[in-house]
Amino acid sequence: MGMGNGFGVLARGLAITGAFALAACGNDNNGGSMIVPPGYGTLNVSLTDNPACGLDHVFVTVSKVRVNTDPNASPTASTWTDITVPSTVGKIDLLSLTNGVLQTLGQGSVGMGTYQQIRLVLAPNSGGTLANSAVPTGGTEQAMDPADAALNGIAISTSITVQTNTQTNLALDFDACQSVVQLGNGTFALKPVVTAIPMATSAGISGIVAGAPGAMVYAETGGGSVIKTTVAASDGSFTLAPIDTNLAGTVDVVVVPVAASGLATGVVRNVPLTAGTVLPIATAAAPISLPTSVSRSVSGAVTPASAAPTITALQSIGGRTYYIASTNAATDTGTYGLYRSQPALPSGTPVFGTYQTTFPIPLSQDFGATGQFVIQAQSSTGAITNTVDLRSGNLVNFDFSF
Repeated sequence: MGMGNGFGVLARGLAITGAFALAACGNDNNGGSMIVPPGYGTLNVSLTDNPACGLDHVFVTVSKVRVNTDPNASPTASTWTDITVPSTVGKIDLLSLTNGVLQTLGQGSVGMGTYQQIRLVLAPNSGGTLANSAVPTGGTEQAMDPADAALNGIAISTSITVQTNTQTNLALDFDACQSVVQLGNGTFALKPVVTAIPMATSAGISGIVAGAPGAMVYAETGGGSVIKTTVAASDGSFTLAPIDTNLAGTVDVVVVPVAASGLATGVVRNVPLTAGTVLPIATAAAPISLPTSVSRSVSGAVTPASAAPTITALQSIGGRTYYIASTNAATDTGTYGLYRSQPALPSGTPVFGTYQTTFPIPLSQDFGATGQFVIQAQSSTGAITNTVDLRSGNLVNFDFSF
């Protein structure tokens, strides 16, 4: 998606320049010069996305971004500074904001200081206009009720410092996969998961995986913690960006192919992060090559349905635990399924290797991990964890009770 106000697409394998630049003054939302008052700086806010599971489109309409130096300020406090999103931004398809693409939301003058809370306010669905909606794969557009996200905004914890007479760039990473819940009746609910990434301390990773278009690609830290996600393009190329270097100095890159690819999971460990740079880990001449695999599914129900947990599949590869896929249980029926094209679980033997500057990076098979997964249901009341073996087939009626 197109961008302005100094952001630009993060190019594969190239240094990131304009997206991290600080400027003494900026453009206003209409392209004109914006005068910054004494004691103020400019905060420029953009939107990016982690891709969604089993959906062709996820549309949101952002009306404004609110910032506050008080991490505990209530939505109705008088201390908020609002950055209005111009109507020309319109309805944003989150699934177009992958592989380092950012959509500028707006910018405004804010007082010098450290801002520790952000609220992303969505426009309501009203008058038959679908400001926020989802399109399931092969289906039709359906409304998503933004509920509190339109009334009070989506609360985002952060810490970003704005200096006098400078421009500070901030990306809001809207995780569509975690945020969209499909109900048992086929409709959708919005459970927003959004994080804030200061662009000045952000990095990226690029690569290409052979024969795996649509593969989910994750930047992970210890224990299956995902800090950035993207989806491989039609040629298998991918860019994980922006990644907040405040969260980690190195990450493990996990590639989970879709079922149609017939390939196993692959991991490149200990990839270093350098602010302002997109680091390649594979090229078209030396891509990541994965062994063959079939994919399995896990499905069932959660009781009570009101528990509405996130169902996550984890796998131990090379002695480290990795996030592989997840889905949300329906809030009305409690049903869930790790079975659609992206959340399906490769049950073949995964491979792993350690980052090096010479490509291709050697990968070794972990035969002990073949078909072995941990399925976890995480709700507000706790977590339930079970180990499964998918070598022999799919699992159905794999239920959880809270």
